[in-house]
Amino acid sequence: MPLAAFMAAVCAAAAIAAAAIAGFAWHGPWHSAQAGGSATRSQSALPTTPSSYIGLYAPYSFAQVKSFTAATGIKPAVLSYYSGWPEPFRADFATTAAKDGAVPLVQMNPTGISLESIVAGKYDAYIRTFALAVRAYHNPIILSFGHEMNGYWYSWGNSHTPPAVFVAAWRHVVTLFRAVGTPNVTWLWTVNNLDKQGRVPSPSPWWPGASYVNWIGIDGYYTGSSAVFASVFGPTIVAVRALTHDPILIAETSAAPASIQPTKITNLFAGIRLYGLLGFVWFDSRNTVDWRLTSPAAIAAFRQGAETYFRLAS
Repeated sequence: MPLAAFMAAVCAAAAIAAAAIAGFAWHGPWHSAQAGGSATRSQSALPTTPSSYIGLYAPYSFAQVKSFTAATGIKPAVLSYYSGWPEPFRADFATTAAKDGAVPLVQMNPTGISLESIVAGKYDAYIRTFALAVRAYHNPIILSFGHEMNGYWYSWGNSHTPPAVFVAAWRHVVTLFRAVGTPNVTWLWTVNNLDKQGRVPSPSPWWPGASYVNWIGIDGYYTGSSAVFASVFGPTIVAVRALTHDPILIAETSAAPASIQPTKITNLFAGIRLYGLLGFVWFDSRNTVDWRLTSPAAIAAFRQGAETYFRLAS
């Protein structure tokens, strides 16, 4: 798409979103779902009102979650973890999250195996066991499979596994969950944001179809002073909207270095509101880069952003 046409599309989408969400307040994760939606889709008890979710990935302990709340004044509405293969469902994590008023987000990743083996049914017993544990949990859960598949760094992703095989595996997993009976699952199809170099392409070849997805997740990070919401997420939102109008959650995000966090956090909150997205999950972790929320200025920006753009309920 030519740059001028792309920018026009982004501006139009943002304007529509801004008009649509004016006056919405934060409702938290436990209100009733809005009416409507396809009868063939997994029905969730989670609301889809824009600006409903501030989430957190805090890998070290629930003490880290409490520290985040103490610093920012925000109790996360979503708490995420990454589930390798064949790790069982962490009911203990989910139960603790629910007791604190949060919805668990599980990124179920097929680590160390081929997606062809999933399609062939080799892991059906594991998937059913996982699904039964999720059903027994009863409370709402957000579940993703094989996140960031349009990226090139995972075995199930771009240049490693054909998109058609990923689609077949996704559908197979969802079908097994539905056969077991898991009405408490919201299926989150999580893609990586497009990069300027073209190494991370449009996610359209990996799209499993509307009847297999409830929400869209987008992962993307602020990695420099020039990064803004429109450049980090705008092109990916346009690509996703060509496929579906399902609600979008920023499923992973942060900013580094720490010096840019205050400005980027403000921009993140504003972008979520402007584009009419569900919210975001802050990646509060350190690996090759320290993405954690640490400085007083960044913490203040986080608190102010929530108060200004999400209108958090007391």
